[in-house]
Formats: sequence, structure tokens, C-alpha cells
Amino acid sequence: MSSTASIQIYDAQATELAERYDRLSLLESYGGIEELIRPSHPAPLALDVGAGSGRDAAWLLSLGYEVVAVEPAAGMRAEGERRHPDPKIHWLDDRMPGLAAIHSTSISFDLILLSAVWQHIAPSDRARGFRKLVTLLKPGGLLLMTLREGASPPDRQMYGVSLGEVEGLARAHGVEVLRVIEKADAMARGDVRWTMVTLRMPDDGAGALPLLRGIILADDKSSTYKLGLLRAIARIAEHAPAAARAADDENDAIDVPLGLVALFWIRMYLPLVRLGFPQAPKNRGADGLGFAKVGFRALLDEAIAPQELRVGSAFAADRAVMISRALGEAVSTIAAMPANFIRFPNSDQRVFTAFKARSRTGSTELQIDLPTLAGWGQLRIPGAIWRTMARLGSWIEPVLVNEWARLMRGYAERMGVSVPAGQAEAALVWEEPFRDTALGRSAAQRIFAEGRDIYCAWSATKLRPSRLDIDHCMPWSAWPCGDLWNLLPSERRVNQHQKRERLPSGELLLNSRERIIGWWNDAWLSSPTLSQRFWREASAALFVAEPSEPEQLFAGLEWRRLRLRQDQLVPEWTGEPRV
Repeated sequence: MSSTASIQIYDAQATELAERYDRLSLLESYGGIEELIRPSHPAPLALDVGAGSGRDAAWLLSLGYEVVAVEPAAGMRAEGERRHPDPKIHWLDDRMPGLAAIHSTSISFDLILLSAVWQHIAPSDRARGFRKLVTLLKPGGLLLMTLREGASPPDRQMYGVSLGEVEGLARAHGVEVLRVIEKADAMARGDVRWTMVTLRMPDDGAGALPLLRGIILADDKSSTYKLGLLRAIARIAEHAPAAARAADDENDAIDVPLGLVALFWIRMYLPLVRLGFPQAPKNRGADGLGFAKVGFRALLDEAIAPQELRVGSAFAADRAVMISRALGEAVSTIAAMPANFIRFPNSDQRVFTAFKARSRTGSTELQIDLPTLAGWGQLRIPGAIWRTMARLGSWIEPVLVNEWARLMRGYAERMGVSVPAGQAEAALVWEEPFRDTALGRSAAQRIFAEGRDIYCAWSATKLRPSRLDIDHCMPWSAWPCGDLWNLLPSERRVNQHQKRERLPSGELLLNSRERIIGWWNDAWLSSPTLSQRFWREASAALFVAEPSEPEQLFAGLEWRRLRLRQDQLVPEWTGEPRV
């Protein structure tokens, strides 16, 4: 529904229209395709675009899907949430053709339903809208569209549709037309007919995997820089996905802060250079590395761990100066070397584009947050590459690490030195900060000392200091993250014997909402210093546009949970009885 006027009509008539549409008998219109769309694996996820009253979302839920229901009309969205309040239906304000909000989550879907929506999309927007839809599909995922033919209601603008148009768009995007069924109108309107089209994504649908494989394994490499850039992007997609912003060009490209790429670059290279592992055929240590200038060389001598170089950290005095300089040096090298020389096959066209900007490098105060990192510019990444990194990073990164280790061993042999077996791989391990809950315990002690109560986030039990544990909401074993927002108070037995390394279910997380937000306010947001760190970390890791309130941040926590569940199928915990 790209027409603002149409959205306003649906908004104003929400109650009446929801009553008309929310009838189970209308689901009979999907006869003939139910066996195609029944899920065949655990934790299937569906996207209902233009979800309206939520009738279809509830139907998909009954088939076994968890559902993201996109609806741009606030009145219809409110009606849908009221009529179908199941926590496995996630409502979102978004609209065709761009679907910017759902794309920002980097979540992909087994099934996308576009029912009675296509006629609202202007013909000039349909190519873009179709592209945006199919890029959200998982390999083998289905897109189900219903096309309305007939006169438009007098109060809503509609455009003509045709099966031929959809088939042409499908061919252009490598999508298979699986089944076409024509049906009479389920509401008995004689002048209205429907065509139901089921399409299937046969593979990754973008060519991104072959391209990445070629860069990693087959591309000419005079250094490890190309691998370094690809791995930095993969790490950002995993640990700081909210840093990405849509560039909205013909490639559905996204922009990430160039300073963030440089931050992860330095973090990867620091242990390798300290160990003297060569990064080019004639290089050993920092000698000959374009980015190993004043700032990076100072970091080599400084007792700074790579894990400290993360979004949320803050530095002062000489450390701030040297890190700023090192970031600027890395940005220059990335822009001039790997971003410049990674090209599409048999082409001079660059895969990545670096837009450098000047940033202060002599400041004695440095807060590592997204605005600061964006001060060095942006790296533009094709949408297909970003989506593949976000969805398949856990498979791509081991290939990157293995090839990087192989290159280093090969460079070392040419120089007449050896890299002991396993040491290269060990040095390439991406280390998160230690599993440290000390800040959470310190915050709890402060709250207890002030005479205030703390409740278990999951069981609502009033906690005694002797029974307090600090739990990682998103389990450490699946996603190592020590950010403040991820540290929650828990009763010891609940944490150690019930939740353990499981992911809270959507319903359990929703039921714990007030306790989680209360803890955030008491533990972190009441402290000026910790509050700044809290927001810096959350803005990079959670899917919330410019969060300013904890309630907004909680919505981002729900999306983070859903993506982790989809990407890794982490076992869920629905919550046992109160201890």
C-alpha cells in the first residue's frame, strides 16, 4: 500500500473493515495451496505484508509459523493486535514498496504472504516492491500473492494487475512460478475475481555466495587485506547489525560506518601483527603494512586487548589519540586497497564503495559509538552481500579464517620461517570480552544498598542478595554479548537449572517486559556514565532506529531474539513455575 490516501482510509474505517475481513470462512480462498505452504522444519517464519485484521497471520500461526505482521494503517494494526494478541505474531509498522523497517532487521522468511495488496502498489513502484520482497526470502522460500481483478471501491485507489506482469518480475529475479489458481471472490462480489500465485526462491537468489567464494578462494591476493575486509563486514553483520542503513539504490545497498569497519579491522590484525605473522609475501610484523603507521604502532606497544576495541567503549588521554589515529590509518588503507581492488568477475566495477570523510584524530576523548565511527565516512555494501553475510555468516566465516591462515603460512614459508600448526587459527579467533557479569552485580549491590527491591526477570521472585545471579538474556553460548542491556537479574536456580543456555520464548520475554525495563532504569539508566555506555551498545546491536526510550529498546530486544531463533534455531525456554 504505497498510497497514503488508501492507508488513511483503512485507518479511519479500521473497525468496520476488520469486522468484515476477519471471518474464518474467507480462509477458504486459500484452498489448493495449503499443502505447499505447510512448514517442513522447526521454527518456520512467515511475513504477512498488509496484514490488516490479522486473520491471515492467525491462520499461518495455526499452521505452525511464527509470523511478522506488517501493517501501515495504525487503526488496522491496533485492531489486529486486539483480535489476535498471540505473542508469536509480531506487529510492525512498515509499508510497500520499500519495507525499510523489516529489511533493517536482517531477518529472512520461509513464507511471504501478500494478500489483496498488489493492486494498491503503483505500477511504477512494482519492480522495486517485488525486488524487496524476494530478497527477504530464504533459499527455497515461498512468496504467495493474491491479485485482485475488478472495479475499485469508490473510496480507495487501486491499479490494474496481471499475471503476466508478476511472471515477468519472477523471471527477472530468478524466482520460479510454482502454482497459479483462479478463484471467485470469497465475499461474493460478482465483479471481482482473484488470481493466486505461488512462487519459490530456488537458491540464494542473488549470486552472492558464488561471488564471495570467488573472492575468498580464487581472487588474486597480494596480501590478506581482502579477507580482512570481508571478515570485518561479516563481524558487523553479526555483532552490530543496527549500524547498517539503507542506501536505497538499485542494488538495495546498505551503508555502514567506515570507522566501524576500521575498528573491527584493527581488532583482527592487532594479535596477528603482535605475533609477527606475515600479512603479505615480504611482510613480517608491522613492516610494510599500509595501516601500520603512528597510531597502530602505538597500539602494538600499548597493553590494550583487542576485545576493548568495541562499540560502547570510551578512551581518554593518550589512548584516545592513538586509537583515533589508528582508525584513520586503517580507513585510508581499506579505501585505497581492498575496497578499491575487490571487483566483480570479469569487470572493473568495484563490489564495495568507500566514501571517506575527515574525522578528528587528535582528540583526547574518544567515545566509540556509531555517530563517531560514521565521522570517518561510509562503506557501501551491495544488499545481496550484506544479506548473505547476515544470514550465512556462521558458515562463511570459517572459510575466511581457514583461507587467511593458509595465506599466512604460505607467506611465512616463502620467507623461510614457519607458523606452528594451529597458531594461525588461534590468533584469528574472534574473542569477545570475558563472560563478565561484575557490572551487573555491582549495580545490584547499589540498588540493595539503597533499600530497593530487585525481582527475577523471569520468575518475578523477589531476590535476596545471596540468591542473585546475573543472566545473559540472549544466551552466551549462542551469541557472546556482554552488553549492559543483555545482563538481567535472575534467581540463581532459575538461571542455573532452568533457563541455562536457552533463549527466552517470545511469550516469556513479553511477560517479563516490565521487570526488564525496570531493571534497565534502575541499574543502568540512573547512572550518567553507565547510561551512555548502555545506549552506545544498544544502538549498534538492536534493531531500533535512534532509540530514546527503554520501551523502544525492548522492541529491539524482541527482534534480536527472533533473529537469533531463526539464524541458529537456539532452543527456547518457555519458563518453569516460580521457584
